[in-house]
Amino acid sequence: MTTALITGATAGIGAAFARRLAADGHDVVLVARDRSRLREQATELHDRHGVEAEVLAADLSTEEGIAAVEARLSDPRRPVDLLVNNAGFGNKGRFLDVSMADELKMLTVHCEAVLRLTSAAAAAMRERRRGGVVNVASVAAFVPRGTYGASKAWVVQFTQGAAKDLAGSGVRLMALCPGFVRTEFHERAGMGTDNIPGWMWLDADKLVSAALADLARGRTLSVPDPRYKALMGVVKLAPRSLLGGVSSKAGRKYGPQ
Repeated sequence: MTTALITGATAGIGAAFARRLAADGHDVVLVARDRSRLREQATELHDRHGVEAEVLAADLSTEEGIAAVEARLSDPRRPVDLLVNNAGFGNKGRFLDVSMADELKMLTVHCEAVLRLTSAAAAAMRERRRGGVVNVASVAAFVPRGTYGASKAWVVQFTQGAAKDLAGSGVRLMALCPGFVRTEFHERAGMGTDNIPGWMWLDADKLVSAALADLARGRTLSVPDPRYKALMGVVKLAPRSLLGGVSSKAGRKYGPQ
């Protein structure tokens, strides 16, 4: 039996990964800040699927939190076969309206934590010559849209570059770029969602199924829905100056209210 470690595991995409992987018979290590929610989730997954569900409460915006998860990923006695770096959040407001402390906190979670946890996991996996890492980014990585989009663009570039460097090692890395998914993400950021068209919403469980299929195929980038694949095709052809204006307007229309 293999083990998967999921960050941001108690809600949204992370919870969907935990449900699917447990249902497939994987033991899971659940990482989030809220220990009580983690325990409830672990109990449910254990009782429903008969897997071991370990709880690791950690705040990935802190040195202590990142170090605790690094240590778990590096433990040779309890190998992790799949890492899902899903933890993340958004800030309400435009550039210069958001405090520098909040901007840096986002970069710590989206970039530093992803770098360090991917490195810890991949080093151990390379020794065993097997394993996988899914780093959850966003379609926002492909348009000019503030610190959030920039941090997710870093996730995509880092993941694909690392995947190339580790080719042939038995370690697979993939950046997952979903669109709008009904999670606690927008609520926590104070962002309104009532005006987001229904067709733009993705189902978290279907998204995870598509992502795992892409990982099994050896893809280093997954945009797991035909609607968003089509949108990203348009983005590639559009001038960057036009994209900047469109993404700014879309952010005001579909983002913070």
